[in-house]
Amino acid sequence: MKKDYYEILGVKKDAGVDEIKKAYRKLALKYHPDKGGGAEAEAKFKEINEAYQILSDPEKRKAYDQFGSTDPSGGFNWQQYQQQAGQGYAGGFEGFDFGDLGGFGDIFETFFGGGGGRSRARRGADLETAITVDFKDAVFGTETNIKLNKHFECEKCGGSGAEKGAEMVECKVCHGAGKTQTTRRTILGAFAQTAICEECQGQGKVPKVPCSVCKGKGIVKTGKEVKVKIPAGVDDGQTIRLSGLGEAMKGGATGDLYVHIRVRPDDKIKREGYNLMNTAVISFAEAAIGTVIEVPTVDGNVKLKIPAGTQSEKVFKLSGKGVPHLGGGKRGDHLVTIKVRVPEKLTKKQKELLEEFAKEEGKEKPKFWPF
Repeated sequence: MKKDYYEILGVKKDAGVDEIKKAYRKLALKYHPDKGGGAEAEAKFKEINEAYQILSDPEKRKAYDQFGSTDPSGGFNWQQYQQQAGQGYAGGFEGFDFGDLGGFGDIFETFFGGGGGRSRARRGADLETAITVDFKDAVFGTETNIKLNKHFECEKCGGSGAEKGAEMVECKVCHGAGKTQTTRRTILGAFAQTAICEECQGQGKVPKVPCSVCKGKGIVKTGKEVKVKIPAGVDDGQTIRLSGLGEAMKGGATGDLYVHIRVRPDDKIKREGYNLMNTAVISFAEAAIGTVIEVPTVDGNVKLKIPAGTQSEKVFKLSGKGVPHLGGGKRGDHLVTIKVRVPEKLTKKQKELLEEFAKEEGKEKPKFWPF
Protein backbone atom coordinates (compact mmCIF):
# COMPACT_ATOMS: atom_id res chain seq x y z
CA MET A 1 0.00 0.00 0.00
CA LYS A 2 1.14 3.53 -0.72
CA LYS A 3 2.20 5.60 2.24
CA ASP A 4 0.94 9.04 3.17
CA TYR A 5 3.81 10.58 5.13
CA TYR A 6 1.68 13.48 6.30
CA GLU A 7 -0.85 11.05 7.74
CA ILE A 8 1.91 8.99 9.37
CA LEU A 9 3.17 12.06 11.26
CA GLY A 10 -0.35 13.37 11.86
CA VAL A 11 0.22 16.77 10.22
CA LYS A 12 -1.47 18.68 7.40
CA LYS A 13 0.13 19.05 3.97
CA ASP A 14 0.84 22.72 4.60
CA ALA A 15 2.55 22.03 7.96
CA GLY A 16 5.70 24.02 8.64
CA VAL A 17 9.11 22.57 9.47
CA ASP A 18 8.70 23.21 13.21
CA GLU A 19 5.31 21.48 13.28
CA ILE A 20 6.69 18.46 11.43
CA LYS A 21 9.67 18.30 13.77
CA LYS A 22 7.42 18.53 16.84
CA ALA A 23 5.12 15.77 15.57
CA TYR A 24 8.09 13.56 14.75
CA ARG A 25 9.68 14.05 18.17
CA LYS A 26 6.44 13.12 19.94
CA LEU A 27 5.94 9.94 17.91
CA ALA A 28 9.61 8.92 18.07
CA LEU A 29 9.55 9.08 21.86
CA LYS A 30 6.32 7.07 21.94
CA TYR A 31 7.52 4.24 19.72
CA HIS A 32 11.28 4.20 20.43
CA PRO A 33 12.78 0.68 20.83
CA ASP A 34 13.55 1.06 24.56
CA LYS A 35 9.84 1.13 25.33
CA GLY A 36 9.29 -2.33 23.90
CA GLY A 37 6.12 -3.01 21.96
CA GLY A 38 7.49 -5.76 19.76
CA ALA A 39 7.68 -5.95 15.99
CA GLU A 40 4.63 -3.76 15.44
CA ALA A 41 6.13 -0.84 17.39
CA GLU A 42 9.49 -1.33 15.67
CA ALA A 43 7.82 -1.15 12.24
CA LYS A 44 5.96 1.98 13.30
CA PHE A 45 9.21 3.51 14.53
CA LYS A 46 10.89 2.92 11.16
CA GLU A 47 7.89 4.31 9.31
CA ILE A 48 7.94 7.50 11.40
CA ASN A 49 11.64 8.02 10.66
CA GLU A 50 11.07 7.39 6.97
CA ALA A 51 8.32 10.01 6.90
CA TYR A 52 10.42 12.54 8.75
CA GLN A 53 13.43 12.11 6.49
CA ILE A 54 11.29 13.03 3.49
CA LEU A 55 9.15 15.81 4.95
CA SER A 56 11.94 17.53 6.88
CA ASP A 57 14.06 17.98 3.74
CA PRO A 58 12.70 20.76 1.47
CA GLU A 59 13.95 19.14 -1.73
CA LYS A 60 12.75 15.65 -0.87
CA ARG A 61 9.42 17.00 0.28
CA LYS A 62 8.97 18.95 -2.94
CA ALA A 63 9.63 15.85 -4.99
CA TYR A 64 7.31 13.77 -2.80
CA ASP A 65 4.51 16.33 -3.13
CA GLN A 66 5.01 16.33 -6.89
CA PHE A 67 5.22 12.59 -7.59
CA GLY A 68 2.99 11.17 -4.87
CA SER A 69 3.33 8.50 -2.17
CA THR A 70 6.45 6.36 -1.84
CA ASP A 71 6.00 2.79 -2.88
CA PRO A 72 8.72 0.35 -3.96
CA SER A 73 6.45 -1.18 -6.59
CA GLY A 74 5.50 2.12 -8.15
CA GLY A 75 5.01 5.82 -7.52
CA PHE A 76 7.65 8.15 -6.15
CA ASN A 77 11.20 6.81 -5.77
CA TRP A 78 13.57 9.28 -4.12
CA GLN A 79 16.74 7.45 -5.14
CA GLN A 80 15.61 7.41 -8.77
CA TYR A 81 14.69 11.09 -8.56
CA GLN A 82 18.16 11.93 -7.23
CA GLN A 83 19.83 10.02 -10.03
CA GLN A 84 17.67 11.67 -12.66
CA ALA A 85 18.56 15.05 -11.22
CA GLY A 86 22.26 14.12 -11.42
CA GLN A 87 22.75 14.45 -7.68
CA GLY A 88 23.63 10.88 -6.79
CA TYR A 89 22.48 9.40 -3.51
CA ALA A 90 24.33 9.16 -0.24
CA GLY A 91 21.92 6.80 1.51
CA GLY A 92 21.29 6.53 5.24
CA PHE A 93 19.58 9.06 7.54
CA GLU A 94 21.69 12.14 7.18
CA GLY A 95 21.27 15.71 8.38
CA PHE A 96 19.22 15.21 11.56
CA ASP A 97 20.47 16.20 14.99
CA PHE A 98 19.63 13.12 17.07
CA GLY A 99 20.47 14.97 20.26
CA ASP A 100 17.43 17.16 19.60
CA LEU A 101 15.21 14.45 21.04
CA GLY A 102 16.12 15.48 24.57
CA GLY A 103 18.34 12.62 25.67
CA PHE A 104 17.11 9.95 23.25
CA GLY A 105 19.87 10.37 20.68
CA ASP A 106 21.52 7.19 21.92
CA ILE A 107 18.41 5.26 20.92
CA PHE A 108 19.02 6.16 17.30
CA GLU A 109 22.70 5.33 17.62
CA THR A 110 21.81 1.84 18.77
CA PHE A 111 18.99 1.38 16.28
CA PHE A 112 20.58 2.82 13.16
CA GLY A 113 24.25 2.28 13.93
CA GLY A 114 25.27 5.91 14.21
CA GLY A 115 24.04 9.45 14.58
CA GLY A 116 24.72 12.27 16.95
CA GLY A 117 24.09 10.46 20.22
CA ARG A 118 26.48 9.26 22.87
CA SER A 119 27.00 5.64 23.83
CA ARG A 120 24.34 4.75 26.35
CA ALA A 121 25.11 2.84 29.50
CA ARG A 122 23.22 -0.44 29.48
CA ARG A 123 20.88 -1.11 32.35
CA GLY A 124 18.21 -3.55 33.35
CA ALA A 125 14.52 -2.82 32.94
CA ASP A 126 12.59 -0.81 35.51
CA LEU A 127 9.88 -2.60 37.47
CA GLU A 128 6.63 -1.50 39.11
CA THR A 129 4.72 -2.75 42.12
CA ALA A 130 2.08 -1.46 44.53
CA ILE A 131 1.91 -1.75 48.31
CA THR A 132 -0.63 -0.71 50.93
CA VAL A 133 0.53 0.86 54.19
CA ASP A 134 -1.26 1.96 57.35
CA PHE A 135 -2.17 5.60 57.85
CA LYS A 136 0.39 6.24 60.59
CA ASP A 137 3.13 4.42 58.69
CA ALA A 138 2.58 6.80 55.77
CA VAL A 139 2.85 9.76 58.14
CA PHE A 140 5.99 8.67 60.00
CA GLY A 141 7.56 6.33 57.43
CA THR A 142 8.27 2.65 57.79
CA GLU A 143 10.29 -0.27 56.50
CA THR A 144 8.61 -3.24 54.91
CA ASN A 145 9.51 -6.34 52.94
CA ILE A 146 8.46 -6.76 49.32
CA LYS A 147 8.73 -10.05 47.48
CA LEU A 148 10.10 -9.56 43.97
CA ASN A 149 10.17 -12.19 41.26
CA LYS A 150 12.88 -10.86 38.96
CA HIS A 151 16.44 -11.27 37.74
CA PHE A 152 19.01 -10.86 40.49
CA GLU A 153 22.77 -10.88 40.11
CA CYS A 154 24.06 -14.43 40.44
CA GLU A 155 25.47 -14.79 43.95
CA LYS A 156 27.86 -17.60 43.05
CA CYS A 157 29.77 -15.82 40.27
CA GLY A 158 29.06 -12.24 41.33
CA GLY A 159 27.50 -11.48 37.95
CA SER A 160 30.54 -12.41 35.85
CA GLY A 161 28.94 -15.56 34.45
CA ALA A 162 32.16 -17.50 34.93
CA GLU A 163 32.86 -20.45 37.17
CA LYS A 164 35.25 -19.55 39.99
CA GLY A 165 38.81 -19.31 38.66
CA ALA A 166 37.74 -19.59 34.99
CA GLU A 167 39.17 -17.07 32.54
CA MET A 168 37.25 -14.88 30.10
CA VAL A 169 37.85 -15.41 26.39
CA GLU A 170 36.97 -13.37 23.31
CA CYS A 171 33.40 -13.73 22.07
CA LYS A 172 33.34 -15.68 18.80
CA VAL A 173 30.18 -13.95 17.57
CA CYS A 174 31.24 -10.30 17.78
CA HIS A 175 35.00 -10.98 17.93
CA GLY A 176 35.37 -8.85 21.04
CA ALA A 177 33.47 -5.83 19.74
CA GLY A 178 30.50 -6.32 22.07
CA LYS A 179 28.04 -5.55 19.28
CA THR A 180 27.01 -6.86 15.91
CA GLN A 181 26.15 -4.91 12.80
CA THR A 182 23.89 -5.71 9.88
CA THR A 183 23.22 -3.72 6.74
CA ARG A 184 19.69 -3.35 5.45
CA ARG A 185 18.54 -1.94 2.15
CA THR A 186 15.36 0.10 1.93
CA ILE A 187 13.74 2.42 -0.58
CA LEU A 188 15.77 5.21 1.02
CA GLY A 189 19.03 3.36 0.56
CA ALA A 190 21.21 1.19 2.75
CA PHE A 191 21.68 1.78 6.45
CA ALA A 192 23.57 -0.07 9.15
CA GLN A 193 21.81 -1.43 12.19
CA THR A 194 23.92 -2.01 15.28
CA ALA A 195 22.79 -4.20 18.15
CA ILE A 196 24.27 -5.48 21.39
CA CYS A 197 25.80 -8.91 20.90
CA GLU A 198 23.40 -11.45 22.37
CA GLU A 199 26.15 -13.95 23.05
CA CYS A 200 28.33 -11.79 25.32
CA GLN A 201 25.73 -9.14 26.23
CA GLY A 202 27.98 -6.34 25.03
CA GLN A 203 31.07 -7.31 27.03
CA GLY A 204 33.11 -8.70 24.15
CA LYS A 205 34.17 -11.65 26.27
CA VAL A 206 32.52 -14.84 27.48
CA PRO A 207 33.54 -17.22 30.28
CA LYS A 208 35.62 -20.18 29.19
CA VAL A 209 33.81 -22.22 31.84
CA PRO A 210 30.25 -20.90 32.48
CA CYS A 211 28.95 -20.63 36.03
CA SER A 212 27.09 -23.78 37.02
CA VAL A 213 24.24 -21.77 38.58
CA CYS A 214 23.48 -19.04 36.01
CA LYS A 215 24.93 -20.94 33.01
CA GLY A 216 27.09 -17.95 32.10
CA LYS A 217 24.29 -15.38 32.10
CA GLY A 218 25.46 -13.63 35.27
CA ILE A 219 21.87 -13.26 36.45
CA VAL A 220 19.30 -15.63 37.93
CA LYS A 221 15.53 -15.19 37.99
CA THR A 222 14.10 -16.00 41.38
CA GLY A 223 11.68 -14.81 44.03
CA LYS A 224 13.29 -12.93 46.89
CA GLU A 225 12.18 -10.60 49.66
CA VAL A 226 13.84 -7.20 49.77
CA LYS A 227 13.54 -4.57 52.48
CA VAL A 228 12.33 -1.17 51.28
CA LYS A 229 12.06 2.10 53.15
CA ILE A 230 8.85 4.11 52.88
CA PRO A 231 9.68 7.78 53.56
CA ALA A 232 7.77 9.81 56.16
CA GLY A 233 5.08 12.00 54.63
CA VAL A 234 4.27 9.84 51.61
CA ASP A 235 0.64 10.16 50.52
CA ASP A 236 -1.93 7.88 48.94
CA GLY A 237 -1.43 7.63 45.17
CA GLN A 238 2.19 8.75 45.20
CA THR A 239 5.02 6.73 43.65
CA ILE A 240 8.52 6.36 45.03
CA ARG A 241 11.58 5.25 43.05
CA LEU A 242 13.96 2.78 44.63
CA SER A 243 17.26 2.75 42.76
CA GLY A 244 18.85 -0.56 41.91
CA LEU A 245 15.88 -2.78 42.73
CA GLY A 246 14.72 -3.37 39.16
CA GLU A 247 15.92 -6.05 36.74
CA ALA A 248 19.58 -6.98 36.94
CA MET A 249 21.62 -7.16 33.71
CA LYS A 250 24.95 -8.82 33.02
CA GLY A 251 27.51 -6.15 32.28
CA GLY A 252 25.08 -3.33 32.99
CA ALA A 253 23.47 -1.41 35.82
CA THR A 254 20.40 -2.72 37.62
CA GLY A 255 17.13 -0.96 36.81
CA ASP A 256 14.93 0.84 39.34
CA LEU A 257 11.78 -0.19 41.17
CA TYR A 258 8.78 2.14 41.17
CA VAL A 259 6.50 1.56 44.15
CA HIS A 260 2.94 2.90 43.97
CA ILE A 261 1.67 3.73 47.45
CA ARG A 262 -1.83 3.02 48.73
CA VAL A 263 -2.71 4.26 52.23
CA ARG A 264 -5.38 2.68 54.43
CA PRO A 265 -7.73 5.41 55.71
CA ASP A 266 -7.99 6.18 59.43
CA ASP A 267 -11.44 6.11 61.01
CA LYS A 268 -10.83 9.26 63.10
CA ILE A 269 -8.30 11.35 61.20
CA LYS A 270 -8.38 12.79 57.69
CA ARG A 271 -5.41 14.07 55.72
CA GLU A 272 -5.22 17.07 53.40
CA GLY A 273 -1.72 17.76 52.16
CA TYR A 274 0.56 18.02 55.17
CA ASN A 275 -2.30 18.85 57.54
CA LEU A 276 -4.38 16.37 59.52
CA MET A 277 -7.88 17.07 60.72
CA ASN A 278 -10.92 15.74 62.48
CA THR A 279 -14.21 16.99 63.94
CA ALA A 280 -15.27 17.08 67.60
CA VAL A 281 -18.95 17.26 68.51
CA ILE A 282 -19.70 18.93 71.86
CA SER A 283 -22.93 19.82 73.62
CA PHE A 284 -24.57 23.22 73.74
CA ALA A 285 -23.70 23.51 77.43
CA GLU A 286 -20.04 22.62 76.86
CA ALA A 287 -19.79 25.22 74.11
CA ALA A 288 -21.39 27.82 76.35
CA ILE A 289 -19.41 27.30 79.54
CA GLY A 290 -16.25 25.74 78.08
CA THR A 291 -14.70 22.30 78.44
CA VAL A 292 -11.62 20.18 77.83
CA ILE A 293 -11.69 17.40 75.23
CA GLU A 294 -9.23 14.71 74.14
CA VAL A 295 -8.36 14.82 70.46
CA PRO A 296 -7.07 11.66 68.73
CA THR A 297 -3.91 12.50 66.76
CA VAL A 298 -1.16 10.41 65.14
CA ASP A 299 0.91 11.18 68.26
CA GLY A 300 -1.79 9.86 70.59
CA ASN A 301 -4.60 11.66 72.40
CA VAL A 302 -3.97 15.36 73.04
CA LYS A 303 -5.99 17.50 75.48
CA LEU A 304 -7.59 20.59 73.93
CA LYS A 305 -9.21 23.37 75.93
CA ILE A 306 -12.47 24.64 74.47
CA PRO A 307 -13.11 28.16 75.81
CA ALA A 308 -16.55 29.37 76.93
CA GLY A 309 -18.65 30.76 74.13
CA THR A 310 -17.16 28.62 71.37
CA GLN A 311 -19.30 28.70 68.24
CA SER A 312 -20.05 25.79 65.96
CA GLU A 313 -17.54 25.39 63.05
CA LYS A 314 -14.77 27.00 65.09
CA VAL A 315 -11.38 25.51 64.07
CA PHE A 316 -8.56 24.98 66.57
CA LYS A 317 -4.98 24.33 65.48
CA LEU A 318 -2.58 21.89 67.10
CA SER A 319 0.72 23.16 65.68
CA GLY A 320 3.28 20.61 64.53
CA LYS A 321 0.97 17.62 64.93
CA GLY A 322 0.49 17.04 61.22
CA VAL A 323 2.45 15.23 58.51
CA PRO A 324 6.24 15.65 58.13
CA HIS A 325 7.26 17.26 54.86
CA LEU A 326 8.84 14.80 52.43
CA GLY A 327 12.59 15.02 52.60
CA GLY A 328 12.59 16.16 56.21
CA GLY A 329 11.80 19.50 57.83
CA LYS A 330 8.82 20.73 59.78
CA ARG A 331 5.48 19.00 60.21
CA GLY A 332 2.10 20.30 59.22
CA ASP A 333 -0.67 21.03 61.72
CA HIS A 334 -3.63 19.14 63.12
CA LEU A 335 -6.90 21.04 62.72
CA VAL A 336 -9.91 20.34 64.93
CA THR A 337 -13.33 21.59 63.84
CA ILE A 338 -15.92 22.04 66.59
CA LYS A 339 -19.55 21.24 65.94
CA VAL A 340 -22.14 22.15 68.58
CA ARG A 341 -24.83 19.54 69.02
CA VAL A 342 -28.34 20.92 69.58
CA PRO A 343 -30.52 18.35 71.36
CA GLU A 344 -33.58 17.24 69.41
CA LYS A 345 -35.45 16.11 72.53
CA LEU A 346 -35.40 17.65 76.03
CA THR A 347 -36.42 16.38 79.42
CA LYS A 348 -38.86 18.48 81.39
CA LYS A 349 -36.12 19.80 83.63
CA GLN A 350 -33.84 20.65 80.68
CA LYS A 351 -36.65 22.53 79.02
CA GLU A 352 -37.40 24.52 82.20
CA LEU A 353 -33.71 25.43 82.60
CA LEU A 354 -33.42 26.55 78.99
CA GLU A 355 -36.60 28.61 79.25
CA GLU A 356 -35.18 30.31 82.31
CA PHE A 357 -31.89 30.86 80.45
CA ALA A 358 -33.78 32.39 77.54
CA LYS A 359 -35.55 34.83 79.83
CA GLU A 360 -32.24 35.88 81.36
CA GLU A 361 -30.65 36.29 77.93
CA GLY A 362 -33.49 38.35 76.51
CA LYS A 363 -35.14 37.95 73.17
CA GLU A 364 -33.01 38.98 70.20
CA LYS A 365 -34.04 39.46 66.62
CA PRO A 366 -32.38 37.00 64.20
CA LYS A 367 -29.41 38.32 62.23
CA PHE A 368 -28.98 37.63 58.51
CA TRP A 369 -25.93 37.61 56.22
CA PRO A 370 -25.81 37.32 52.43
CA PHE A 371 -24.18 33.88 52.35
